[in-house]
Amino acid sequence: MRFLVTGGAGFIGSNFVAKLMSENLGQVLVLDKLTYAGHLATLRRWEGHAGFRFVQGDIGDRLTVRRLLADFAPDVVVNFAAESHVDRSIDSAGEFIATNVAGSYALIDETLTYWQSLDGARSKAFRFQHVSTDEVYGSLGATGEFTETTPYAPNSPYAASKAAADHFVRAYHATHGLPITITNCSNNYGPYQFPEKLIPLALLNALEGKPVPVYGDGLNIRDWLYVGDHCKAILQVIDQGRTGETYNVGGNTERTNLDLLQALFAALKDERELIAQAGTFDTGIDYAGLITFVADRPGHDRRYAIDSGKLRAETGWEPVEDLVSGLRKTVRWYLSNLEWCREVTEDNYNRQRLGFGERASG
Repeated sequence: MRFLVTGGAGFIGSNFVAKLMSENLGQVLVLDKLTYAGHLATLRRWEGHAGFRFVQGDIGDRLTVRRLLADFAPDVVVNFAAESHVDRSIDSAGEFIATNVAGSYALIDETLTYWQSLDGARSKAFRFQHVSTDEVYGSLGATGEFTETTPYAPNSPYAASKAAADHFVRAYHATHGLPITITNCSNNYGPYQFPEKLIPLALLNALEGKPVPVYGDGLNIRDWLYVGDHCKAILQVIDQGRTGETYNVGGNTERTNLDLLQALFAALKDERELIAQAGTFDTGIDYAGLITFVADRPGHDRRYAIDSGKLRAETGWEPVEDLVSGLRKTVRWYLSNLEWCREVTEDNYNRQRLGFGERASG
């Protein structure tokens, strides 16, 4: 199979590319704009591989997308391309609208034209897989879970932009018959996650004995999903999912942010030997003592929880990693790839607080 993977230099996209390449599942063409969170260092191990090709470009650039669709002739388009950090969307939503809304629209529109040019067998086999988030559903109360029929109620500019993209993708199936699937996932963690997100930020700060910021009271709840399990789910949806359908992907691992950090710190303590081998960190740090409560994020959703029953029933998917094993793998990966962390953050992010929501006057 031939996979066109947009946003393949980002966190989840690069892990998906790694799964395709390491398991020899097909030829891969990555299209990525290489914004601050997309970096060639994430894809370096595949350079020169006969089944891999990278093109720097924007999904909103119709001419580039049109040329790649015609030249590469993919069997599957998997759209990971997105601005994804809620805090950045609070400070400025423009890039989120440009990529997540206008870019997704341009991509799906060009894909429709390409799909309509395919012959019967290839047309029938083609799939456009759109990767989205549980944040489009808004916030849950103390009980219940998001299902595929939960009404959309996004509360952040990021979530609103992803909701708009979901609606466009769904509409192109309903209006034009384009064979699409949509996945809405819970919070991912694992290798290659840019260090602005909670787990890698807390991990790196803790190693260095720096404050670990926690928004509000730290009791916001998220369902945590190891990125490798998410990538497996996407492949199973592409292979077995019904066109036009949405599938929720969750880790069945609800934790408050404070409980998550305690689990992360426990994983760090279990890796004292590996930390010592790094040679620059104090293995005796009281990580829990570094927790520092900061002003809450504006519009901060209180709780997310995913019901993955439809995905499990129709594809047989099950997550392999629980939170303990997933965090262990994550901690070991970051400890072994500190140079990657330095390379991708150099000159563009120093772990500062984002998302104050303050707007310039005048």
